[in-house]
Amino acid sequence: LAFIQTIFAALLAVAAARPDAPRRSYAAPPANTYSAPRSDDSSEEVAILRDDRVYPSAAGEYSLDFETADGTKISESGYGSGPDGAVETQGTVSFSHPDGESFELKYVANAEGGYQPESDALPVAPAFPHEIPQFVLDQIAKAAREDEEAARAAPRGSYSAPEPASAYSAPRRS
Repeated sequence: LAFIQTIFAALLAVAAARPDAPRRSYAAPPANTYSAPRSDDSSEEVAILRDDRVYPSAAGEYSLDFETADGTKISESGYGSGPDGAVETQGTVSFSHPDGESFELKYVANAEGGYQPESDALPVAPAFPHEIPQFVLDQIAKAAREDEEAARAAPRGSYSAPEPASAYSAPRRS
């Protein structure tokens, strides 16, 4: 269940951040209980304590606050303030795993950074295995400066290839 809730929250945030996502009309909120699959094949109904929704406006503004009796909470809001009216979303998801361990995920989804989750439960990439030598960093900086200089020197909006040589000769030997 926890995995499904996490995936659902991630998909919801990514879908909300897509500027080309079709606008949908929404049905009435669900009944005040839900059944979640359990590992022992029983289904237990869990009361919905709060289900506050503001459906998307023409500007893409919406919000969702959802809480159940088992401690599951989902809070999300968004607004069409991104490029070309893309919906920028932020929210949180929290619940308890069957073993009692709590899970919390905070996220932002926007056109600039995509889906950006934050949680102690997410894996962290290992540190780079060694320090990058200074001469490598210097060379990278030099290449960036040369690229900037070349971009400033080139005429904007056009490129003309160099004229081909009219004669070719064998390479010189030294």
